[in-house]
Amino acid sequence: MAPPPPRPPGPGVEDPALDEPTAPVAPPPPKASQQGPATVTPTGAPTGAPPEAMAQQGEYLTTAQGARLRTTDHALKAGRRGPVLLQDHHLREKITHFDHERIPERVVHARGTGAHGVFVANGRAAKICRAAFLKKGVETPTFVRFSTVQGFRGSSDTVRDTRGFATKFYTSEGNYDLVGNNIPVFFIQEGIKFPDIVHAVKPEPDREIPQAQSAHDTFWDFVSLHTEAQAHVAWSMSDRAVPLSYRMMEGFGVHTFRLINDAGETSLVKFHWEPRQGVHSQVWEETQLTAGNDPDFHRRDLYDAIDAGAYPVWDLGVQVMPDTEDETFEGIDLLDPTKFVPEELCPVEIIGTMTLNRRPINFFAEVEQVMFNPGNLVPGIDVTNDPLLQVRLFSYIDTQITRLGGPNFNQLPINRAHCPVNDMFRDGFHQHAVHGGVTPYRPNSLDGGNPAEASEDSGAFIDVPQPVASGAKVRELSASFDDHFSQATLFVRSLSEVEREHLTRAYTFELGKCYEEAIRLRQLQCLANIDADLCAEVARGLGLPAPEPTVPPADVEPSPALSQVGGTWPVAGRKVALVVDADTDPTAVQAAKDAVTAAGMMAFVMAPSGGKLGDVVVDRTFLTAASIEFDSLLVVDAPAPAPDAVPLFDAKAGHARAGRPVDPRVAKLVAEMFRHFKAIGVASDATNVLTAAGVPEDAPGVVVGEPAAVVGKLAALLAEHRVWHRFGPVAEDSDAARR
Repeated sequence: MAPPPPRPPGPGVEDPALDEPTAPVAPPPPKASQQGPATVTPTGAPTGAPPEAMAQQGEYLTTAQGARLRTTDHALKAGRRGPVLLQDHHLREKITHFDHERIPERVVHARGTGAHGVFVANGRAAKICRAAFLKKGVETPTFVRFSTVQGFRGSSDTVRDTRGFATKFYTSEGNYDLVGNNIPVFFIQEGIKFPDIVHAVKPEPDREIPQAQSAHDTFWDFVSLHTEAQAHVAWSMSDRAVPLSYRMMEGFGVHTFRLINDAGETSLVKFHWEPRQGVHSQVWEETQLTAGNDPDFHRRDLYDAIDAGAYPVWDLGVQVMPDTEDETFEGIDLLDPTKFVPEELCPVEIIGTMTLNRRPINFFAEVEQVMFNPGNLVPGIDVTNDPLLQVRLFSYIDTQITRLGGPNFNQLPINRAHCPVNDMFRDGFHQHAVHGGVTPYRPNSLDGGNPAEASEDSGAFIDVPQPVASGAKVRELSASFDDHFSQATLFVRSLSEVEREHLTRAYTFELGKCYEEAIRLRQLQCLANIDADLCAEVARGLGLPAPEPTVPPADVEPSPALSQVGGTWPVAGRKVALVVDADTDPTAVQAAKDAVTAAGMMAFVMAPSGGKLGDVVVDRTFLTAASIEFDSLLVVDAPAPAPDAVPLFDAKAGHARAGRPVDPRVAKLVAEMFRHFKAIGVASDATNVLTAAGVPEDAPGVVVGEPAAVVGKLAALLAEHRVWHRFGPVAEDSDAARR
């Protein structure tokens, strides 16, 4: 992989001229880091055309019908000061289209982003699955959409929430959608409750607040009464619900699926996406600062990484379990979507790798119009009788009818299959195909019997014959679904000390936002049934008594795989701010940049003002930069207060303390990064920055020395993500993070 550039490229393909261009030119091509949908017909035939063939064409402005226009700035009027004329066909066409540009946003997962990639199978799945895209060495194009669940399309990226992780595989046997989340369990056991949990977590209907938050009465009223939600609530109160980046987020298929191999043998599996970048999160104050400073943080981070060539990579793995009659494993009901299988009981076997290497050309056409459906299956992969999954099979198709204007949403370019499509579906809104023949039915003789029904030998999808238990029609679940607390206990007791502290604070914060004491008391009762210590800590923060459990907490064996703390991960693509002053030696700045780049990280020069230091481009100024942008910080030089570092001119600046002549915005930046457990490097002659920020020079994760030499120590610290023991011990101390 080539070294990352010093900063992400600008919005245009080329640098713009200062003067307005007047000579006609062709539309710009996509950037090297962009990729549109494959150029296939609505029925799956490759056209051979480049992606820009589906973009705007020609050098001149035209109507939607292709007639060239002289101007689009002035409407046709009766005289220069007269009324606008109804006959202005271009005005009517332009305004009418604008009035209808918006489509309904998704009810859930409205806020999201996406990217193109490629999946390469390693062949290990061949023994359990006949799917062609899982054969060794097969490369399959993919499109992934990451999302939050609760908020509207314009909400912040960094709210506390479950994240969607939906992947479309454009396989040779049809499109396969793995529609998952970053949490392996769900709130509810039955799909019929889905409208209820969504209504509960959405803004309260009388005031439509709070936005994109679960810290309110209706949500906690629901989950404290529907106790099946408690396992998912524990995950969503943990650091998993505030990921640092989509690139550093685990993905889960949630449900159990049935795989079929070439011999017709079946297995039950759960899917996992494991990021090679590690699973990392923000801390709570950091998420709140991010929401204000950059609500598009996750979207920007993903696209900046792709532009820089720091492509995010995930390994796809499966937990493989016997397809037994009771569909359970080690006492866990595999049809219950509120349960997960610990990796210590059933290890994850890697079956392939996905790399996201191109971002969209057009966000609306690709990210907003992409549709996913758990029922988009290929031969070798089938669903189970999971009662939540069964309802999703209907709901995901139904919702697109309204959002995408009819039943032909599969013909939109981003949704088109990359293999022949002959479905006998006809007409409907926005029909893109021009179907031939006269017999969209079968059997027929007028079209020679086309389309024929496929056999298993010719690649037909086979619904696995499964026995159905005899019994009466009932609105009930089996008794194995009744355990609502043991997996929450397992999750809580598997966390490290620092993760446990974050969990406690999250519960306390969210319940503290609830108005009704009865709801807080009811949720405390649930926590008493999960873990007595957790309940007591949260109760203390709320100023309420800790109740006795009504169900004794389960005696569980912790699962170390659930903790995000204790390992080391690649630092490629991590962002390091280089703080300099207006008169810092450019040679020293360039040396620090080179050291950061050589370590595979991205350097951002931060100075009192924009422009250049010698030949070094300034990427951020003290006015525009924020601590949340960076994973680490290297103070190359201690900047004195700049001319704009005055509260009247810069609300972020604050007052510099007497005797500490450091720009107060830099002191603020260092103090925030220190509180957020981030690694901090300081040049030996710049330690007054630490004094100004109130940071001890000998604190854990603070490295002082010659800047280029400090970079290696910062990289070692970043490999562990954060300096978690900075404010106290953690479950496993870090050797690399010790100075």
